[in-house]
Amino acid sequence: MSKFKRREHSESFKTAIGTKKGWRQALPFVGPAFIAAVAYIDPGNYATNIQGGSQYGYLLLWVVIVSNLMAILIQTLSSKLGIATSRNLPEVLRDEWKPGVAIFYWIQGEIMVMATDLAEFIGAALGFHLVFGLPMIPSAVLTAICALLILAFQVRGFRPLEMVIATMVFIVVIAFSCEIAFSMPQFAPFMAGFVPHFQGAGSVMLAAGILGATVMPHAIYMHSGLTCRRVIGKNASEKKKIFHFEMVDILIAMIIAGLINAIMLTVAASTFHGHMVISDLDVAFKQFGNFIAPSASILFGIGLLSAGLSSSSVGTLAGDIMMQGFIHKRIPIFIRRVCSMVPPLAVIISGANATGALVMSQVVLSFGIALAIIPLVIFTSKKRIMGELVNRTLTTATAWAIAGVVICLNVFLLYQTFFG
Repeated sequence: MSKFKRREHSESFKTAIGTKKGWRQALPFVGPAFIAAVAYIDPGNYATNIQGGSQYGYLLLWVVIVSNLMAILIQTLSSKLGIATSRNLPEVLRDEWKPGVAIFYWIQGEIMVMATDLAEFIGAALGFHLVFGLPMIPSAVLTAICALLILAFQVRGFRPLEMVIATMVFIVVIAFSCEIAFSMPQFAPFMAGFVPHFQGAGSVMLAAGILGATVMPHAIYMHSGLTCRRVIGKNASEKKKIFHFEMVDILIAMIIAGLINAIMLTVAASTFHGHMVISDLDVAFKQFGNFIAPSASILFGIGLLSAGLSSSSVGTLAGDIMMQGFIHKRIPIFIRRVCSMVPPLAVIISGANATGALVMSQVVLSFGIALAIIPLVIFTSKKRIMGELVNRTLTTATAWAIAGVVICLNVFLLYQTFFG
């Protein structure tokens, strides 16, 4: 067991439950999955969903559903690892494998966080630019200030930060719920989108993009960090009960994230399919105003802004957890936040295409997905590590199958990006 301890609030299972009855018993455990779920509604998802809907209509709606189911299982394993071991995935990896491996994982983890922050920071800046009509550089400065303010809530503990993140997620939900009311999707084509099928090689490629971008490396590392010492189970029975309560959190948060992605694709399909293919977020913003109403553009921009700000803060938190776990070092989180903002600020100041930068960040993230999933499945399959919460045989087999699919898709995407 690692001797390194982070300074954080934790409580026993009995203290957390107290005298609560019924559904109220689950309330102390709600929060971590909402922070992790933000990774699934970041600006990168906006780009793939809008393009998928505008180009192929409702065809790839089933892909969004399948990708969400995959994400639920992966995040469940991460959460379960933290509950069973009272350690996060980086800590378990450092304790189980050689120190040199942990150092390698820390270096690649920092690269993943920078790529993540690049996409999310640029997405938030683009949101300010679109909604308020500000130039990109002032939008970037405003994004930096807001990101620091959001992160300041963590000083008072995880619960205030979770409340802020959850609020911003629901802003995205409200924005796109209004969008779908405006766009009025057709029922029959919409229902046909739930039937798995493709239309040519292009749809397969885009489906690979949606599935390949589903599981974000930083969300895997972070979720175990959010549950490992939040509520401590003293025995196997208490740990099982904690896990059951955390499953409620995971299902609610991930179903909401999946619903948001499905709505994005549906709105794009009902609005743009048959008229134009949209691959740039700024073009989507303008065309929502042309096809529906100016208010539809504003709602899209507000959703993008909220998703970008919340996901950017989560990336910083993930980097903090990884550094502490892999090498047992840490830097003040505000210094980390400032350092992580330098690359996206440089991209914006240089005048580079924002959507192009988003795409390249997803390419970089593709390299880290296998490195996150493989140790997660290995560790959660070992009874010595997990105790009574060890994976069942079917769970392990399913997890390896999902890992194989995600890894193959990302290899395919990398090949297409550089050689296709």
